[in-house]
Amino acid sequence: MFDKNLRGMIDDVKDGRMDRRAFVKRMIAVGLTAPMANQILAIGGVAMAQSPNPYKPTKRGGGGPLKLLWWQGPTLLNPHFATGTKDQDGSRLFYEPLASWDVDGHLNPILAAEIPSIQNGGLSKDAKTVVWKLKPGVKWHDGKPFTADDVVFNWEYATDPATAAVSSGTYSGMTVEKVDDLTVRIKFKDPTPFWANAFVGAYGCIIPKHLFAEYKGSKSREAPNNLKPVGTSPYKFVEFKPGDLVRGEINPGYHMPNRPYFDTIEMKGGGDAVSAARAVIQTGEYDFAWNIQVEDEVLLRLEKGGKGKTLYAVGGDIEFIAINFTDPNTEVDGERSSIKTKHPILSDPAVRKALALLVDRDSVKKVIYGRAGRTTANYLNGPEEFVSKNTKWEFSVEKASALLEQAGWKVGSDGIREKDGKKLKLLYQTSINGPRQKTQAIVKQACQKAGIDVELKSVVASVFFSSDVANPDTYSKFYADIEMFQIPMTQPDPGLHMRRYLSRNVATKENKWQGQNFPRWVNKDFDAAIEAADTETDPIKRAELYIKCNDLMWQDTVVIPVMHRLAVEACSNTVRPALSGWANQTDNLQDWYRET
Repeated sequence: MFDKNLRGMIDDVKDGRMDRRAFVKRMIAVGLTAPMANQILAIGGVAMAQSPNPYKPTKRGGGGPLKLLWWQGPTLLNPHFATGTKDQDGSRLFYEPLASWDVDGHLNPILAAEIPSIQNGGLSKDAKTVVWKLKPGVKWHDGKPFTADDVVFNWEYATDPATAAVSSGTYSGMTVEKVDDLTVRIKFKDPTPFWANAFVGAYGCIIPKHLFAEYKGSKSREAPNNLKPVGTSPYKFVEFKPGDLVRGEINPGYHMPNRPYFDTIEMKGGGDAVSAARAVIQTGEYDFAWNIQVEDEVLLRLEKGGKGKTLYAVGGDIEFIAINFTDPNTEVDGERSSIKTKHPILSDPAVRKALALLVDRDSVKKVIYGRAGRTTANYLNGPEEFVSKNTKWEFSVEKASALLEQAGWKVGSDGIREKDGKKLKLLYQTSINGPRQKTQAIVKQACQKAGIDVELKSVVASVFFSSDVANPDTYSKFYADIEMFQIPMTQPDPGLHMRRYLSRNVATKENKWQGQNFPRWVNKDFDAAIEAADTETDPIKRAELYIKCNDLMWQDTVVIPVMHRLAVEACSNTVRPALSGWANQTDNLQDWYRET
């Protein structure tokens, strides 16, 4: 399965002839990242390492308030319904997974007593079984014990189709069983090389069985605790105003020693990225602000003599324009953008390819992103061994115009192209923030030169990323022709990031628009490659499969990558956040502290 030389090096690490650091350096030298090098060791039977923890406080509490500013405020606090990062981050204030990814891409145990390995009996050599040992003595915020029953229930809850959980894909293809009160066993139907998915990270947060059991299935949206979380985290729930404010207070019985440092926590929502950056970097009103998608020149000005700074974390986050493969203006059985329809204009591959030629990435980077962006033609931009070298992007109004002309889209008297009586007019939507509106303007200008009429629509972020099934303006309903936003990559493996575009994951009225395939793209070759990658234990073959998937998306112009985005956060000069390019910003909140 493994390349002979790679297998030899893994054996050297297992036998002590090569240390882990030397192995990781060798892997980096041939183009792999540190997180993937560690994953290869884990698959090969070497126990996962943990990064040294920089946490310095020697007692619990006493740190005063921690004030966070999320300019897209969470709208609910159930991690299984978190359609966007804001809801994941809000839920994570109170709920925890078994493990999370640390700054170096290593697994850090949270509710788990240890990270499974072949050595401790947690991983089977055939990559089909994982045994998690749970940390003893953990209690829910209401004092009830956390046990294996809670873990098994979360699997049952997520995989019940009537629950319509966005986390359902994370828990499919497996069974979860209780061994004893502090042990669970996961059995996969097929070999699963990336076993650290279920119960890990943002989608791995665990909700209490005793409060949600009667709301599994069709009653899932009626649970009072969707808005009043009772978790195991460092902070207990105090108050929630959807889209506006989340407040918590210290959990005196938290299961990690000397944590948390802060006495209270507040996540304020609303506003915009510029005001959020100013409130942290310039005025010091808040300690930390999330997702500072602000023109780099603005940040550079704020940083001069300010009370805070910008922090950058490299992961696989991508800002992109998605293409709607269905008709947003035709209603079928009470549903627009129905999979039963085809887009009257964008079903033409020539139009999609022309649009890709009309995105001036160089200008977007120069004018908007600066330090925070890298131009790319790929949807999948990390870890490095999964990044395709087969793609390229180009900006050319001339080539786009020629492509449209050849496809029969002729320029009319009004300067707009048309074909078979249809004008080449598109509705282009995104959320409201400065960089996105500037990007829209750059793309619209190029489209006009090529004879495409583009109407711009900007939706308030709290609405655009809402989980409200009655809201017509969410990105998942996609009642537009093209739309732009960012999808973060929250683990050092492409599986979760790419699996969203499986045919079975199409967002529909039936699944309450919780399906993650919002472009409604269906491709059997993509489905087959993803399914194969899910069970391929040879890391080289697995990488080839994900590269193939990326290339299929590129060839069919499912999305138009605009910018490989670094995670940009604003932080007080005194706060020491534990951030990772492979995790959500609140994933390691227990390790945050202030250094005075």
